[in-house]
Amino acid sequence: MATTTNTLTDADNAEGEDAKAPAKRKLPSKLVLMAAGGVVALCLIGGGVYYFFFAGSSEPAASSAANQIKPPVFLDMPEVLVNLSNAGGERTQYLKVKVVLELPDQLLAAQIQPVMPRLMDTFQTYLRELRPTDLDGSAGLYRLKEELTRRVNAAIAPARINAVLFKEIVIQ
Repeated sequence: MATTTNTLTDADNAEGEDAKAPAKRKLPSKLVLMAAGGVVALCLIGGGVYYFFFAGSSEPAASSAANQIKPPVFLDMPEVLVNLSNAGGERTQYLKVKVVLELPDQLLAAQIQPVMPRLMDTFQTYLRELRPTDLDGSAGLYRLKEELTRRVNAAIAPARINAVLFKEIVIQ
C-alpha cells in the first residue's frame, strides 16, 4: 500500500502544480482586430502627414514661388555731410554718409523722386543731432540704419522701403 499512496501523492502533486500554474488565455478575436485596425489607421495618418509636409510640396510649387520673387531695386541717395553734436569743448567731428534705399519695385522709385528734398532734410536733421558715441560699434550703426529706415517710411507713407543700406560711412 505504501507504493500506491506514493503514486497517488505524485499524481496529486502533479495536479496541484497544474492548478497553481497560470492558465494560458486566448485573446478574443475582436481585440486582435481592433489592435490591427489601430495600427493600420496610424500608418495611414503618418503617411498622410508625410505627404502633406514633404512629398506634397514638390518642384512645381517651389518653381512658381521662385518666379514670383522680384529682385529688389536700389535707389542712390545724395551724399550727406554733417557735423556731429559735441558736448562742450570737444573738437568738431564730421559724418559723411552715402546711402542706398532698397525698394520692393521700380514703381516706388518714381514715387520717391518728387519727395527727395524732404528725405534729405529728414536725414540732415537727424544726423546733426547724433553724437560720436551714438555711432560706436556695429550696434550703433544698426540703430542708425533702423532709424533712417523708419524715417524714410514715415516720409513716403503709405509706401514702404525694404531697408537703408550704407555705401560709405566716414567719421572724422
